[in-house]
Amino acid sequence: MRRISSEVHIVADPGRVWDVLTDFARFEEWNPFLVSAAGRADPGTRLALRFRLPGGREMDFAPTVLAAEPGRLLRWRGRLGIPGIFDGLHSFELTARDGGTHVRQSERFSGLLVPFCGSLVRESGEGFATLTDALKTRVEAQIPQGRL
Repeated sequence: MRRISSEVHIVADPGRVWDVLTDFARFEEWNPFLVSAAGRADPGTRLALRFRLPGGREMDFAPTVLAAEPGRLLRWRGRLGIPGIFDGLHSFELTARDGGTHVRQSERFSGLLVPFCGSLVRESGEGFATLTDALKTRVEAQIPQGRL
């Protein structure tokens, strides 16, 4: 099993962060890692996502939303083929803190192919950092001056 994560503090309330994070149709406008997204943040639904790794390689996947607690948690599970081959449990955790929102994005990879996919996991970790930084920029740019 391998884990990766990225964290950022956003000067906005969790509701504002949630609204940007779950507006999948607009990901292509700001998200350098998840460059295309469609679906709804509703447990049991499938998303259609395309991610771009550093260096430009793109991959499509269709994870299932496991949890969607507005302003708190978005979690999905993606799989390559059948369960146990290459599975990823992806989470965005939003916590009100210090007058804003602490965002922690993480993924736990498991399955038979994980030991052979080190570059994919490492590059995904780099992509996570670009996503959380871009989320901060996007959310904070939408806040009128002097208001959370």
